[in-house]
Amino acid sequence: MTNVVLDASVILAVIHRERGFEKLTADLLAQAIVSTVNLCEVHGKLVSSGWSSEDAWEDAHGLAGEIQPFTAEQAKTAGSLIADARVFGLSLGDRACLALAIALRAPVYTADRSWKNLKLGLRIHVIR
Repeated sequence: MTNVVLDASVILAVIHRERGFEKLTADLLAQAIVSTVNLCEVHGKLVSSGWSSEDAWEDAHGLAGEIQPFTAEQAKTAGSLIADARVFGLSLGDRACLALAIALRAPVYTADRSWKNLKLGLRIHVIR
């Protein structure tokens, strides 16, 4: 199986068992890569909603097969996506996720429907 990149929205959907989460099978999650930026985003959202820092970290960290640091090249790519950010409402976390997918030439999974309209040469899978 090919590696895939996960957006924070998908990780949160799996944790909260939200609609579409079942599309992220155990096999797919084992091949999944997450940016440290998205890991931070998930951790922060869980802590903000009342989870202990340790539980939030364990749940956020435990879903992906691999965690990739946010590199300088990815920062440049994410910065270059600023025009798309304005049109599609992409956050820094969204752009970091997309930059990782671009760097790896890997498909990306998200729960954000607006990503369907992005033209980045990536396979984008929207789970709902």
